[in-house]
Amino acid sequence: MADTIVHFEIPADDPEALKKFYSDVFGWQFQSIPLPNMPGGEYIAVITHDEGAPGLNGGMYKKTIPDDHPRNYVSVTSLDDTVAKTRAAGGTVVIERMAVPGVGHIAIILDPEGNDYGVIQPDENAG
Repeated sequence: MADTIVHFEIPADDPEALKKFYSDVFGWQFQSIPLPNMPGGEYIAVITHDEGAPGLNGGMYKKTIPDDHPRNYVSVTSLDDTVAKTRAAGGTVVIERMAVPGVGHIAIILDPEGNDYGVIQPDENAG
């Protein structure tokens, strides 16, 4: 199946405390990525498994929206087609197409019940 969950994100009031929690509980590892446009100036890559092993990696960032919550990302072959299908099916696009340099283009979608998720069209040349 082409459209699968490929990434998750965890917003954190205290990223250092959550890094310790997830490391202690699951053995996850973390890598800070300086991003001046992110709250706190960094994005934290979450590594949940060894390279080549099955699993899903994610990210963590400093929470700036009080009711922010974890979010899954679905990989799609065409972001524009997915956004059009979302609107046609009664969903809402809350963050329009946005480039993530070296990763791809993303959008944040609400389903008809208000649940949000991200969609990503991989593109190493995004920027």
